[in-house]
Amino acid sequence: MKFREFLSRLPPRTLLWQTFFLIALLIIVALAAWSNIYRFFAEVPRSENLAQMVVSVVNLTRTALINADPERRQDLLIDLAALEGIRIYPAEASDRLTALPTSRKMHLLTWEIQRQLGDATRFAGSWEGLKGFWVSFRLEPEDQDEYWIMLPQERLQRSSPLEWIGWASAALVLSLGGAYLIVSRVGRPLGEMAAAARLIGQGRKPEQLQEKGPRELAEVAHAFNQMAGDLDRLDADRALILAGVSHDLRTPLARLRLGVELSGAPAQDVAAMVSDIEEMDRIIGQFLDFGRDDGQERLHPVDLVSLIREICGPYELRGNPLNLDLPGEACVEARELSLRRALTNLMDNALRYAGDAEALEISLASGEKTITVVVADRGPGIPPAEVERMKHPFTRLERARTNTKGAGLGLAIVDRIMQRCHGRLELLPREGGGLRACLVFPRPAAPRGKQQARINSSIGQTTSS
Repeated sequence: MKFREFLSRLPPRTLLWQTFFLIALLIIVALAAWSNIYRFFAEVPRSENLAQMVVSVVNLTRTALINADPERRQDLLIDLAALEGIRIYPAEASDRLTALPTSRKMHLLTWEIQRQLGDATRFAGSWEGLKGFWVSFRLEPEDQDEYWIMLPQERLQRSSPLEWIGWASAALVLSLGGAYLIVSRVGRPLGEMAAAARLIGQGRKPEQLQEKGPRELAEVAHAFNQMAGDLDRLDADRALILAGVSHDLRTPLARLRLGVELSGAPAQDVAAMVSDIEEMDRIIGQFLDFGRDDGQERLHPVDLVSLIREICGPYELRGNPLNLDLPGEACVEARELSLRRALTNLMDNALRYAGDAEALEISLASGEKTITVVVADRGPGIPPAEVERMKHPFTRLERARTNTKGAGLGLAIVDRIMQRCHGRLELLPREGGGLRACLVFPRPAAPRGKQQARINSSIGQTTSS
């Protein structure tokens, strides 16, 4: 378990690349192991073949020297050196010699040569500074004179290391390519499923996943499509039930209000009962807003400045103090009707909890990547630890905001609307007390025409300067 936790913390975090690198590591280790195994078992037969070649060269050279005319031996040695690269020198006690490198391969080679030529055979890596594979021999076993014969190192070396590296690299690349294809068959469907799950979380309906590929992935895709369909039907049924119940409740509420107003009761009692009926009607409206499906309304450019001024008009007519800090123009991609409900809910909440003793401040901030609408009040505020909980439906902060009415759906409605507009709702404490409710929208990409106009303008400014 600790090893798995250790692997899960290592970058990269995606299943695709973690599995790919794990398979790549296994392939590299396997190639290294098989290379060592091949080298270990191939050294014995290769050493025997090389030893047989060396023994044959020594025997043939000895035979040629014995049978050659003594006057022609000098020419024979010259021909062997020029044509075959074989050099022969008489051995002296004062010869400067260096030993052969110590390795298993060299040990096997010298052992096999000594077995065939005799234990008196000597070896050297260089003679008088000339590097090569040097072997001593005698023309006759009883002779005291000893000779050195040098074979070029090329005859004893394997193929070029670069060639082996090339073949190993090609095998590794092909293996890693196959591993990537195998892992991508799992990673791609999981990525599509994650993207579809995010769309469901935003209240949008994703396209059905393709139910093909390996059986396990096809079954998971089928189960996910079935779950998405069930959730969509449940959401539609919930919206239908809320709409039906809310509509049926508003009719008797209207009759009840009319009866209260015509009852002849004292004006103070009538006003209190009418206020309760209006609060009930407002709660029913929140239920309708929460259950409303905005999928039919598409995202389109909305001028926030014009929309905010239009929404604030009725509040100013009713005498609610408002301070507006708005630029000349700011457009976002949103659903206008839904955004109107979100702003209205935030302003109603702010006025309900903060009252109208101080003006409600509404501002608009434009950044490099976002455009933010801020509704700031001087109410009790929301503790940072309770912010996420307050975005859930039917949630109220009783300790901070007492003596208030409502179903606790206002912020949940705003949060859902912002998710469907690819934005977010942020509830931040305000310096000096109060709450800053922020609607954060991603800045829409500028049309190509405007981008080109900006580029041309900057080029013109640079040229003129």
